[in-house]
Amino acid sequence: MARPTASGIADDPRARQLLRTLVSRHIRDGEPVGSQTLARHAGLDVSPATIRNILSSMEDAGLLAAPHSSAGRIPTAQGYRLFVDALLQVKPLPEGDLSRLRSELPAGAGTQALLGSTSELLSAMTHFVGMVSVPGRESFAFRQIEFVALDPQRVLAILVFADGEVQNRMVQVRRAFDPAELEQAANYLNTHFAGQPLAQIRAALLRDLRNARSEMDRLLASSIELAEQAFAPSRDDMLVAGQTRLMGLQDINDLERLRALFEAFAEKRELLQLLERTAKAPGMRVFIGEETGLAPLEGMSLVTAPYGSGGRMLGVLGVIGPSRMAYERVIPVVEATAAVLGAALAPDA
Repeated sequence: MARPTASGIADDPRARQLLRTLVSRHIRDGEPVGSQTLARHAGLDVSPATIRNILSSMEDAGLLAAPHSSAGRIPTAQGYRLFVDALLQVKPLPEGDLSRLRSELPAGAGTQALLGSTSELLSAMTHFVGMVSVPGRESFAFRQIEFVALDPQRVLAILVFADGEVQNRMVQVRRAFDPAELEQAANYLNTHFAGQPLAQIRAALLRDLRNARSEMDRLLASSIELAEQAFAPSRDDMLVAGQTRLMGLQDINDLERLRALFEAFAEKRELLQLLERTAKAPGMRVFIGEETGLAPLEGMSLVTAPYGSGGRMLGVLGVIGPSRMAYERVIPVVEATAAVLGAALAPDA
């Protein structure tokens, strides 16, 4: 007799309804779900014996597991995957929650403030861990730059971006610049490149230098030497909020697992790489268990969505929680937060 498959189970209306009911009950109660419970709540006119046979087929297909010392069953990662992909019914975020997002992520609040509020809001609204990747400053238009000599080897570059953020960057120079040279270089950059992203400016400067005549060479060379470091891509980062919420979850009661999770949040590099992978595909993404590729996230799920403005993708935000999360509640929060954050970051917002 052929072994049952997940796709075969998905094509069986009774099995679909039983799996939907079982996962929903397990998410709600955190306990294994038995055939008697399903007989009462699945809304199917079948006997408990028939339900047990269908559950056995789903277990053989790898969708369910029977914990020791229990007659009930719980979903596996594959069971959650089928539930999310084929059985989940997601409704738009309620208007009250949307209003909260819009009021706490207002346009003009400044990028860093908005991103910090975003991770906190994601955590508060889902009761899990909220995270948001910080876009590199090269994605933002630059408004103005000033140079200040600190000593013969160092110049401070003060960068003002179109979104109102200010960054101070240290530039190591090969020779001393006098104040007049620094002012000339700043004026050149401000006059010719205000309103353009940093990466675009660096490419244009190099192109202009190749085409320049001798009288412009010295000014362009000075501008490039200073701008090369001042406009260099900044190190990627991410903001995380709500890690301590994981400590109270019954799904994560192992100290070693908690320690590994907290180390991953503190170190961030692998989580950032995971978010970067999600950014390559548009729309919502749900990673369940080992699909994340990160050992500390075994038994966890990650729900992500990209955010952006002006047609440019700036970063990714998401929520990390146990695989036994209320996906129908978390997914609309993540999706709506990405849309509201993008609108708040829009240049003309």
